[in-house]
Amino acid sequence: MSSEADVKSHEKKGIKKTPRPEIKHAIAVMSGKGGVGKSSVTALLASGAQKEGYRAGVLDADITGPSIPRMFGLKASPQGKKLTPAESPLGVKLMSLNLLLPHEDDAVIWRGPLIGRAVSQFWEDVDWGELDYLFIDLPPGTADAPLTVMQTIPLDGLVVVSSPQDLAVMVVKKALKMAGSMSIPILGLVENMSYLVCPHCGEKIEVFGRSQGEEVARMTDVPFLVSLPLDKDLAECCDHGRVESYDSDLFNLLSQAQKKMEIGGKVK
Repeated sequence: MSSEADVKSHEKKGIKKTPRPEIKHAIAVMSGKGGVGKSSVTALLASGAQKEGYRAGVLDADITGPSIPRMFGLKASPQGKKLTPAESPLGVKLMSLNLLLPHEDDAVIWRGPLIGRAVSQFWEDVDWGELDYLFIDLPPGTADAPLTVMQTIPLDGLVVVSSPQDLAVMVVKKALKMAGSMSIPILGLVENMSYLVCPHCGEKIEVFGRSQGEEVARMTDVPFLVSLPLDKDLAECCDHGRVESYDSDLFNLLSQAQKKMEIGGKVK
């Protein structure tokens, strides 16, 4: 478990962020717990950026539970001496451990140091080329992989994903505190699975309880981006490798929030 002591210990060891000037913006997507749709939010942000004419990529830092390639319909790709990202139908560049495994359901049974090295390698050694946005899909929690990303990658900010349950809100606050201790700006909070729209009458049903996204954003002084519904169409698109065919305004909302923070002097 990471803590302020862990952070200070790593700082004393002289860990430095590795710049990649060809990547204009690096944004990590984080959640306090699993099962809140963090990877689908990452995929929607990347595909949205690509549709808007930006050059986008996804670094899948969820080493032991990678799901990004499946969402984009990509499988293992042969690699040479330098790691080369795969490309989605729309041109989003992707690097994930699942692209390097013989079978996508092979288990990755690694300890923390190996996971951290893999994440660092995906940032430092992958031939990303020129990118406007690289979105980094973090594993849930505040352990080794998120710590490695925040300490070694010069992030422009974080997007935090939550859901309405009290438990999810509690662990989101942990993630926000970790980001604060690392001086990483929060670009926005996304509440996923906020409600379900009845296909027959159009009524909004709060399946997991009352929405708390805006309230949590106010309490923690972070921008609230959007409440996303439970959507059967999105689930099917992700399951069948067609996430890019799903229409979403999520990237535009993030872009607007980022511009506001830049104007306010919070993001350089």
